[in-house]
Amino acid sequence: MRIAFKEWAIIVDVLGAGEQIIILRKGGIREDRGGFQVEHSQFLLFPTLFHQQRESVIPSAQQRFDEIAPRFPDPSQLRLDYFAEVVSWRRLESLAVAERLRGQHFWRDEVIRQRFDWGKEKNIHALAVRVCRLRKTVTLPMLPSYGGCRSWIELASDIPTEDASPVLSPESFAEKLGQFHAALDQAYVAP
Repeated sequence: MRIAFKEWAIIVDVLGAGEQIIILRKGGIREDRGGFQVEHSQFLLFPTLFHQQRESVIPSAQQRFDEIAPRFPDPSQLRLDYFAEVVSWRRLESLAVAERLRGQHFWRDEVIRQRFDWGKEKNIHALAVRVCRLRKTVTLPMLPSYGGCRSWIELASDIPTEDASPVLSPESFAEKLGQFHAALDQAYVAP
């Protein structure tokens, strides 16, 4: 696997712990004209401190950020621990629908609102992902081509993912996925 998806280190941590299965994405400044697209159904999780804002996550995640920050790699290195597969995704055209996912992710309401309102189009993407831990941590040099405000990165080398193991049991994942679908499906039910 060479495709990686950039996400805040704290969000990668909670995804890797199985505490959240949702990625919310508006798209980076350097995304193509069409904005963010789910270009790949499988990818490595690329933890980044770029735009990392401790205050942008809920208080329990802020505390967790403080705990994991001393273990962040040197900025010249990229550390990969997780592989993810998109199981379901939706483009949310209403902030009220995005807010139905509260409690299923660690972003603060204000951050979701800001991301939703940013740019010409008012929307946000919600991806439900199945996360697997790589057999062993992979450390790579941080290349200049990995920089910038964009979601998708092609790594310089292939990373083996065949031995990755799910961070959640099938039952636990199915329960979280059911909550994701229930929150969004309920929002689209006609009165």
